[in-house]
Amino acid sequence: MLDIGWTELLVIGVVALIVVGPKDLPKMFRTLGQFTAKARNMAREFQRAMDEAADESGVKDMARDLRGMTDPKNMGLDELNKMKNWDPLKPDAPAKGTPKADRAADPTDDEAELDQIAAEMEDLRRDRAQPAAPDSAVPKDDTASKA
Repeated sequence: MLDIGWTELLVIGVVALIVVGPKDLPKMFRTLGQFTAKARNMAREFQRAMDEAADESGVKDMARDLRGMTDPKNMGLDELNKMKNWDPLKPDAPAKGTPKADRAADPTDDEAELDQIAAEMEDLRRDRAQPAAPDSAVPKDDTASKA
């Protein structure tokens, strides 16, 4: 609506008091209040008529259907949102109907697997850190020199 603060209202009131005068000021404010009430009633009736027209034309039904079609649960997006915080090192929650003991991962198995991966990575680092063998170590093909 209008951004009028208390200081602006005070200035408007003082100016109205000076221009209209103290005798006619209450009558002017009463008329202004009645005009504002009529404007609000007209806006309310217009809004009600627009809502009724939308109901008759089926806009609410279409909006409900569109909301249903674009619902993240219907499209499977809720599962994607769950995966945002997924931690591959954290064991999965047990599935419904399966006992926790069957689904729970043995911590020693995980540790052994992590140790194996760490060892493989260390081997790869060592291989890359070693300098390449000189050209003399690679046997040359003598068939190309004979031709």
